[in-house]
Order: sequence, then C-alpha cells, then structure tokens
Amino acid sequence: MKRCMSVLALSLPLTAFALSPAAFAASGEKTSSQSPQSLSVEIYRATENGLGHQMGNVTITESPYGLVFTPDLKELKPGLYGFHVHTNPDCGLISRNGKFEIAGRAGGHLDPKETNQHSTPWDDNGHLGDLPPLYVDENGNATLPVLAPKLKKLSDVRGHSLMVHAGHDNYSDHPEPFGGGGARFGCGVIR
Repeated sequence: MKRCMSVLALSLPLTAFALSPAAFAASGEKTSSQSPQSLSVEIYRATENGLGHQMGNVTITESPYGLVFTPDLKELKPGLYGFHVHTNPDCGLISRNGKFEIAGRAGGHLDPKETNQHSTPWDDNGHLGDLPPLYVDENGNATLPVLAPKLKKLSDVRGHSLMVHAGHDNYSDHPEPFGGGGARFGCGVIR
C-alpha cells in the first residue's frame, strides 16, 4: 500500500500538468480559442435517507486523450476514494432483501461490453466506468483532475451517474469485489 501511495503521489503532479492548458499548448493542441466540450455534474452526499447536501461538482471535459474529470468537492476526509461512472441516471435508494441500498438505483459500474470485470482505467478488459481514484487533500478538498482514457466523448457518459465510494479502489475484484471501494458516498446524475 505504501508503494502504491508513493507511485500515486509522484504521478499526481505529472497528471495535473498533462491535463493543463500549458500541456495542450505545448503539444500543439488548441486550447482557449477552441473550447473543448464539457458538462458539470452536481455531486450530493448519498445517505440512508436519500440524497443529502451538495458536496460540489465535477466538470467532465473532452480532451485528445480521453475524458477529463475535474472535481471541485468539499468536506471529505483526506485520502483516495473509488470513483466510477455507474450505469443508471439515478442516485436513489433501492430496497434489496428488506434493506435499503444507498444510491442503489445507480446500478453497477458502467459495463456496456459486459466484461463483468473490475479493472484499471486504461484496461479495455474491464468496466468502461472504472476511473482513476479521487484524491482528497489534507484540507478535505478534491480538486485534482483525472484522465479516463477509455471514455472518449461526453456521449459515453451522458445518461449515467457519477459515484464517489467511501473507500479506496485496488482495481481488482479480489480480495473484495469492485475494488473494495465500499459504500456509495457521493452521487450525481450525468445529464
């Protein structure tokens, strides 16, 4: 785990630069003169009573390298969180076996190819909705963008939901299914 955190800590600044306007300018890509397509998703705290207060939003932008998810979320504990696109455009409760599942109406991770496999954001053999982890700084803010290279266009995510899980993600179905991300903590419908 320490090694994973070290690698992530080293890669985060590089990812942030790679997704910056300066990097696009250096690569010869158009920046401000040709504004990329984007949309904003409001993220709400998912609770046993339904959706609670708004935690912030995530802006999703098309780039030459895939979709960029730029969070502006507050009031989280520092650390890494599982972050995924889920199948259904609904963050409501669902009842299963007499128990309510928080944000259960969102369904599972987006998986149109029916791989039935949780994997890394760059592995075509896994769910299309598997995203890089959401990083929350020591002040409880998530502002660092993540790149989803399997997702190319906003139409890939429209009509689905965006989920923040209560735990980290190990990009495997072992030892726990779906990366061990745990409970659904924050949710927003992608319109």
